[in-house]
Amino acid sequence: MPTFHIEQFGCRATQADGAAIERQLRDQGCAPAGSSASADVVVLNTCTVTAAADSQARDAIRKIHAASPQTRIIVTGCYAQRAPEEIAALPGVTYVVGNSHKAQIPNLLLSISPAKERISTDEPLINLSPALAFGTSSAPAPILLGDIFALSEVLVAPILGGEGNHTRPTLKIQDGCNSRCSFCVIPFVRGKSRSLPPDTVVAEIQRLARSGYREIVLSGINLGTYGRDLSPRFEFLDLLRRILDETPVERLRISSIEPLDVTQDLIDLFASSDRIAQHFHMPLQSASDRILAAMHRWYRAEHYSRRVELIQQQLPHAAIGADVIAGFPGETEVDHAATLRFIEERPFTYLHVFSYSPRPGTKAANLPAQLPGHVIKRRARELRALAEEKSAAFRQTQIGRSLRILTLHASDACAENGVTPALSTNYLQVHVPGDLPPNQFVEATIAASGPKELLARARDLEPLAAELI
Repeated sequence: MPTFHIEQFGCRATQADGAAIERQLRDQGCAPAGSSASADVVVLNTCTVTAAADSQARDAIRKIHAASPQTRIIVTGCYAQRAPEEIAALPGVTYVVGNSHKAQIPNLLLSISPAKERISTDEPLINLSPALAFGTSSAPAPILLGDIFALSEVLVAPILGGEGNHTRPTLKIQDGCNSRCSFCVIPFVRGKSRSLPPDTVVAEIQRLARSGYREIVLSGINLGTYGRDLSPRFEFLDLLRRILDETPVERLRISSIEPLDVTQDLIDLFASSDRIAQHFHMPLQSASDRILAAMHRWYRAEHYSRRVELIQQQLPHAAIGADVIAGFPGETEVDHAATLRFIEERPFTYLHVFSYSPRPGTKAANLPAQLPGHVIKRRARELRALAEEKSAAFRQTQIGRSLRILTLHASDACAENGVTPALSTNYLQVHVPGDLPPNQFVEATIAASGPKELLARARDLEPLAAELI
């Protein structure tokens, strides 16, 4: 059996896909390698949300091929779905597999010789069209691509097991998006919105909890639309209630949710249970109503502001994060200043700042008044600087508080410094003195704030609910 290594790019939904691929490959008897250099096959699970994400994937392909020319490279994910020919032409790529065909990857891997010998061009791929076969080293790689909008199910989520994250597994319960934000290419590479049935979600969380996982992250491309495609329709809020009632999961975290889906009822549920992480990630993109309209976003700044107020009223220490785009076409200095002012005046705890880049096929790519690169970069720097200020201010408010934090696997730097990293309910990185095992809840008092993290002293260590495999 060939050995494999998976390199991940992009959002939690993409990472969940990668964990599912890993589990499939393990189930087929393939062995994971410690690095790309030691693997027979490298699977690159790509993102395409920005031009920078595309560039990052291409750079990774070149580096892997240069370091080990005989290593097979399978490129999948959103970039592979959007621009397969572009990837197929890169030296070293063995297959390009769109999101539409991710389930075929285990079969492809089994068709690859562990000896890394080039298979002749007359040998067909397993379970695929005989017309698709290995090309020569100079020929473009075969492409496996289909109509992404024909997918009606969340194909990979039922087999997730958290292998890609040994402390906090991500369970993808929704995929695709029916919205058409003018800047976003994701609906065209993920397809229409579709949901995992609630019984399957509950069963999977029960299985993960029995395996010893104590925090589980729910993810999706447009999580708030969960269940609207099911028959009968099932609401996201009702799913959260079922999870709390029917599973023993100790902490449930929501990855990202659109602001209009953050209702009073949802906030009430968060406030009523300490088993739901006090963490709201709501994409903002801009605080200029004119730009929001051009983006085809379905809210205005006042709607977003009201959600922040409701969260603060009931959960004053909750994490509130946002995505923000710098330099959208036609954005003026006045628009940019409005976004800075909006963020400065509200209790954001972190930001994900994206420099706008035109995505092929989107409406924004054809808008007039595309901004110069130096303007976009400067505005992104200003947003990131403000984000650092907001994060630092939020960390200061936590000094002296007692937080229940979950220990994580220590990096080399943490181990050298004699601390164990942990994560709080409100999405703060906390360093606890000593060498503690991962996946344990620690009651800790926050003593100080560091450059990026909080510093704590451990108090009472709870026993581990179950040993991780």
